[in-house]
Amino acid sequence: MKKILQSTTILMAAACALAPAAAYALDNPIRGNIRVVIGSKSTGGDTYQASSIIAEALAQKIDANIKVDAVGFSAAYQALGRVPTGNTLMIFHDQAYLGNLYGQKGYEDPFKEWTIGPSFATNPGNGYLVPKNSPYKNMDEILNAAGNGKTIRVAIQPGGVSEIGYTAMKNAVRLAYPGQEDNLVALNTGSQSDKNQALFDGLADVINGSVQANEQYTRLPADDQKAMNFVWLTAKASTIAKANPNGMGETSRDQLMQYASGLGVNIPMDAENNFTFDKEFYFLYNKRMSPEVIEFLDKALAEVFADGKVQETFKKSFFIPNFRTSAEAQKHFKEKRDSYAKIINNLHK
Repeated sequence: MKKILQSTTILMAAACALAPAAAYALDNPIRGNIRVVIGSKSTGGDTYQASSIIAEALAQKIDANIKVDAVGFSAAYQALGRVPTGNTLMIFHDQAYLGNLYGQKGYEDPFKEWTIGPSFATNPGNGYLVPKNSPYKNMDEILNAAGNGKTIRVAIQPGGVSEIGYTAMKNAVRLAYPGQEDNLVALNTGSQSDKNQALFDGLADVINGSVQANEQYTRLPADDQKAMNFVWLTAKASTIAKANPNGMGETSRDQLMQYASGLGVNIPMDAENNFTFDKEFYFLYNKRMSPEVIEFLDKALAEVFADGKVQETFKKSFFIPNFRTSAEAQKHFKEKRDSYAKIINNLHK
């Protein structure tokens, strides 16, 4: 009897000593490996980087194998639609609803087609770049050139954060040079690697990019084919101010602030306001995924952020931690969608 009691005590102590991740594994309603598909095909862009950071932190928290696949929005939506168990999750950003607002093929209304899950990061480094040897050194020169009859080719991915910035550029030309806005021409490409290649090949005068994906190219000498410079970051200056002071690579936050709307750059939206856009990342779930799984992931991600480590990882890569629960994120992004719907309609008038 004494040995039985001792064994029972040892087992109970071992159970109490379970690591938090092991305890989560016991309660995890998602059985097996988890695949996170993302709305980008590039493994060098900000979507993949942000997704990898949060996926690794979540995997450690719940003691699960999580793999991030850069498959692009169309394949990601198909994969997500096939699996309601939580074994396939999706990560995307504002393009999910912007693509729908722009009427792009394949972009259904995400608030009807999917369940919006937690947000986790903001990229204050979404922006636009030119070749380092470009005749245009800043946004004023680009907009004035278009206004004076020069064709300016802008590489974007249709229906997303790159297009809404491009739309804002066209509107700025229209305000200053009515009738000349069509001198800004969209060069429709795919993910970040495609936009970069368009610049390398001399097909684009301006490309959409990000601090995370493109800062490395701004360090190259001007005679390098891949060398480029930032000319505009779309985020609000107050958003960029929250980022890591060290910036990214060899470029500090203060150096990047010169490209912020309202500071070094002015992209008029109307007579009184400049255009700004904060790019945010969040999860999307299969509409049939159970409330139990949603609640489990909400709790796990909340604890990931409560631990405090993932925030530091995000900041090192120039992201701003930005956690909201599923319910909070749904409310926030619906309001943001409605706000930019009005802006898009106004910019297209």
